Amino acid sequence: MAGLTAAAWATMFTVSPVFAGSTTTSSSSDESSGSALADWWNGKYLTGNWFGLRDTLADQGLTFSGKYEGIFFGVLDSQKGSRGFYDQELAFNSELNFAKLLKTEALEGLTAFAGVRWRDSRANSNPNNFVQASSLFQPSNNQSGTQWRLNTFGVAYTTPELFGIENLITLRGGWLQPQKEFIDQPLSKMFVNNAVESAKGIGGNIPFSSSFSTWGGTLEIKPVKWYYAKAGLFMAYPQATASSNHGLAFEGFAQNTSKNGLMAMGETGITPKIGPSELPGKYAVGGYYWGNQKNSFNGTSNPGQYGFYWQADQMLFREPSPEEPAPMGKGPSDGKSFKAPIETGKPKPSKQGLYTFNLVSFAPKYNNLYPFYFQTGLVYQGLIPTRDEDKMMFSLAYGSYSYANIENLQANGNSNQPNYSLVLEWDYRIQINKWAYFQPFIQYFVQPNGTGAVQNATVLGFAYSVNF
Repeated sequence: MAGLTAAAWATMFTVSPVFAGSTTTSSSSDESSGSALADWWNGKYLTGNWFGLRDTLADQGLTFSGKYEGIFFGVLDSQKGSRGFYDQELAFNSELNFAKLLKTEALEGLTAFAGVRWRDSRANSNPNNFVQASSLFQPSNNQSGTQWRLNTFGVAYTTPELFGIENLITLRGGWLQPQKEFIDQPLSKMFVNNAVESAKGIGGNIPFSSSFSTWGGTLEIKPVKWYYAKAGLFMAYPQATASSNHGLAFEGFAQNTSKNGLMAMGETGITPKIGPSELPGKYAVGGYYWGNQKNSFNGTSNPGQYGFYWQADQMLFREPSPEEPAPMGKGPSDGKSFKAPIETGKPKPSKQGLYTFNLVSFAPKYNNLYPFYFQTGLVYQGLIPTRDEDKMMFSLAYGSYSYANIENLQANGNSNQPNYSLVLEWDYRIQINKWAYFQPFIQYFVQPNGTGAVQNATVLGFAYSVNF
């Protein structure tokens, strides 16, 4: 799979006449070739428009997307020394719009969706073999649910207009990923480490990662543009993220279905635009219940686990929007007079500026390994002049281990108990074009497994991705 991107580029250059060269010397042919090259480079996908087929299918309601991500981890120092690792993921997603497919306006808002992925399962892909962090704080977010995996499929419906309100209700059902349904924090998804990008503290207590797929449904109500409330009910089952089930655990825990239970999540929040610059933000509070039996650290049995989280994301500063010049009105053919310039609307707000994202989660200490977790981050888009789409990023994640677990370990004669872990990450995402980026990063792990028995680790690497 490491040669996938190189092969794609080679195909583009050898097959397409745009790159292979032309035997004609006409200027029109040169202009056509240049235009085709520009259209491809400035388009949304590496594979282009499939000679018009992509747009044709989209007009019929069917869209496809694919993404390849490669990550190189150079472990500079760790418990087991230094070494390089290469991790990778390949994902495919599709969506079907029934209103377009059946040319029926009454079906507007009804869609079907599906997604699959592949993740590298080689030992040489996992930098945590050297860093030795707990699963929550491991360097790569791609190390759960490895190999081919069915992520999701189902249907969704959003009311186009109900009681005079657009998008009032959204229903989703099928084989869902709860992590994709709740704690929507897009800025955090740009980082590499598992804690910030995926698990967000909750994944250290229950199966809450992109590898957890299950039967379920969600209901979201949005009575005004700036407020929403969302609830979900899912099937809970043991070993949900195991690579061996490939996302096909439709029975739940097939070995003993009586161990299946229910998982419930709820979240409500506001999405204000603050100040004269209309700085967008999101402030949410939520909770979850995982309904499988879970022994507490002192050995007593509990019917399940629960916890709460608070999210605060905000754009802190927006750079001024560039003023667009007013277009000139058309004059008469004799060129003697012209109309006054046509007034333009308000300039589109600039996306350049400083953003922050924050999340805190709490859970009871008697049967949750991480009763307290905190993550925060800063992202500045367009810091370097002329690099308006680039992003300079920093994140910090901290998790404290249960004191009940510490007491249990002490009672059993374990003198080295975990108390906290911390990971810092610095990144700079170079946005090459709309379908490709290159992202160098540095990670630093403090007490990777929560104890002083494993030394701190430093990782220097880069990630890159193409959408095709």
